[in-house]
Amino acid sequence: MRTGKVYLIGAGPGDPELMTLKAVRLLNSADVVLVDDLVNRAVLVHARMDARIIEAGKRGGCQSTPQDFIHRQMINEARTGKVVARLKGGDPFMFGRGGEEIEALRAAGIPVEIVSGVTSGIAAPATLGIPVTHRNWAPGVTFVTGHARDGNSVNWAALAAARTTLVIYMGIKNLPEIVAQLMEAGLPATTPAAVIQNGTLAEQQHIKSSLGNLQAATQQAGIGSPAIMVIGEVASLAHIETFTEIAVKAA
Repeated sequence: MRTGKVYLIGAGPGDPELMTLKAVRLLNSADVVLVDDLVNRAVLVHARMDARIIEAGKRGGCQSTPQDFIHRQMINEARTGKVVARLKGGDPFMFGRGGEEIEALRAAGIPVEIVSGVTSGIAAPATLGIPVTHRNWAPGVTFVTGHARDGNSVNWAALAAARTTLVIYMGIKNLPEIVAQLMEAGLPATTPAAVIQNGTLAEQQHIKSSLGNLQAATQQAGIGSPAIMVIGEVASLAHIETFTEIAVKAA
């Protein structure tokens, strides 16, 4: 019996038009598609009509499909000779558990290929005109999770000292702690910041604020997950013309 192949495909940050041409082509070749919860279902228009679609969602704060089940599903389908697309939001290797999945597939002897996608940590700030690097203000950018696995906590003091742009994924739940630790480490309360929920989608919400007022501004705007936080001088370039910005400035 021939072995199939698995493609770990990045579906991009949400806007279906930000999915790559290669991702579209390989999605159309798949017999089975395992879809992550953060993937915009509009991209499934590129799947074959006869493809089997399996919901394999993962979203913070919600009941998720166990990772071991996802591994077994991909392996079992590929072992029957099928082409499997594991469709993931953003990029498979940017907080998408792509590393865990490729390890499991390789250990099982399953051919696997990574198809990079546009990550929300770059695309969401770009919707507001925020460049994550800037020759005058930000010589680098650090992508970090705000929801680290137990025993692997983030060294916020080191990140504050680095003076790069901080782009934080999955940080809304721990926002008070993140702000407190960054300020305790010496990052000024006046440091520009922005939060973008549902980046690149029609329902996108966003605010810009100072680091010291970030929690209050986020709560006032009713912003929740999934969201990207940007902390650093480049956030001052955010172009926002909403009542939220006016209210935050007046606070």
